[in-house]
Amino acid sequence: MLIVLVIIAAIVLVIWQPWRGSQAAAPVSSPSVTTPVASASTPPASAAPAEASAAPVAPNLTPDASGTAPTVAACSTAAISVQAVTDQDVYSAGELPKLSITLSNTSGAPCLMNVGTATQSFVITSGTDTWWRSTDCQSESSDQVVQLAAGQTVSSVTPLQWDRTRSSVDTCGSSRPQASPGYYHLSVSIGGIQAADTKVFELR
Repeated sequence: MLIVLVIIAAIVLVIWQPWRGSQAAAPVSSPSVTTPVASASTPPASAAPAEASAAPVAPNLTPDASGTAPTVAACSTAAISVQAVTDQDVYSAGELPKLSITLSNTSGAPCLMNVGTATQSFVITSGTDTWWRSTDCQSESSDQVVQLAAGQTVSSVTPLQWDRTRSSVDTCGSSRPQASPGYYHLSVSIGGIQAADTKVFELR
């Protein structure tokens, strides 16, 4: 009978296990939370309006000490590039060359220059022989001071036409010798500035 009681007590201890009561319980995972989806009847919140861009800043123009705009200086020889121009490279018999001047302000600042006909010169040569000068029989001339912006290029408004004759101050109202076929050079100057190169063209 005693043996039976001991066996029953051992079984009770195995099932009860009183020593496990002092240990912390294992954490229980909480159920996952699902973010509710907005119902179709609830409109989504509108996006915040984009921040307006800043207004453009006007350029800050600084006057000189007198409070007026800076004075524009006269163009220097170093600032101006002059080029002789013809409308063609080759002229058939009877075609008259049209002559022009192109000039550029190669500096980084505006400048003033007299580009009037009083300051223009066209000279046509063949070898060492000068055939024609625009100033030999020039009847009218004028001054025209213009401001050339930095980097600006301008050309003659109306080209000057050469009649293919030899000019002279003594033959302005009379017949002149006609130029022979061959190669000719046009050199120009304006405002006292000479073109660095001549323009070569051919008469046939």
